[in-house]
Amino acid sequence: MSHQPERTEKDCLNCGVIVEGRFCQNCGQENSITKQSAGALIKHFIYDIFHFDGKFFDTLKPLLVKPGFVPAAYTGGKRLSYLDPIRMYLFTSAVFFIIFFSVKKLDFQDSDFGSRLTPAERAAIAMEVNARLLRGDSDSLRLKAQLNTLLDSTRMVTIEDLEPKAADSALLFRGKAYTINSKIDSTLLEDDEKNASGNWFQRKMMNRIRTVKKKFASEKGQGIATLLEKFVQRAPYILFVSLPVFALILKLLYIRRRQFFYSDHLVFTLYHYIFSFLILLMMFGVGALNNWLDWAIFDWLLFFLVVAAVLYLYKGMRRFYGQGRGKTLVKFFLLNVLGFVS
Repeated sequence: MSHQPERTEKDCLNCGVIVEGRFCQNCGQENSITKQSAGALIKHFIYDIFHFDGKFFDTLKPLLVKPGFVPAAYTGGKRLSYLDPIRMYLFTSAVFFIIFFSVKKLDFQDSDFGSRLTPAERAAIAMEVNARLLRGDSDSLRLKAQLNTLLDSTRMVTIEDLEPKAADSALLFRGKAYTINSKIDSTLLEDDEKNASGNWFQRKMMNRIRTVKKKFASEKGQGIATLLEKFVQRAPYILFVSLPVFALILKLLYIRRRQFFYSDHLVFTLYHYIFSFLILLMMFGVGALNNWLDWAIFDWLLFFLVVAAVLYLYKGMRRFYGQGRGKTLVKFFLLNVLGFVS
């Protein structure tokens, strides 16, 4: 409602029908004055915010404590009593990912310098070796062999501290003496053998795996971090795309319950995802308190939240679909397996 004065004229500005009340009985448009002052716009904006907040919290309490109640009530016709699931999902997911990206940091430290070399370290050492060659170092044959080893991407290279007495025949780098050890990366050779056989899809996958291995061959921690970071960045899209898939699985599991349409399964899925975002936020909060205070009670709280998240879906399916414990338990198990695979 805009809280604007009602028009004295009774013709609807949208469809032209004579209006019998404040709202058109034909199209639903409010028969109010269209011109608004800046104050009226601000007042309308503030009202919408508090109206949204009120509905959000009215929906939040039964959603958390009564699994399956809100979707059952919403699909049963009580749509003005609860916040629309799509609006609530968009708001909750936005808050969740803002907090998630603010507090969660992916940090994978690579091994210390002196063991397996990273590409950056190999490049730095190669430049040092090449500079010594250009200066006309007397041990040019050994330096050329070292340079070829460093530039060969199929070989794993490690460096080790050298005894001071042998420093004259070592590789000098950053003021210290090292010796180079290298061997063929057997994983790359195995990939070559596997890549020679198999169907088109297998060959395509092996090429992709080999590319990733070569890129992060000596930075496994960085490789894992990069893959996880890309997955996390795409998590909102993955979850959004998985919504209709999750609802479709429910439709297939309850295909004999013809009173449930696909839209009903989608409403149940939306509210379940909303609950999942909320309980994950609770887990983040409890985890942060645990790191700060290191109290044993927080470990128990985290365990309780995990158990609650598992039981919530089962209890929600029982209440929403109205089937017995045995059938619901079987479908609960199938839903989790199929959802995980998808």
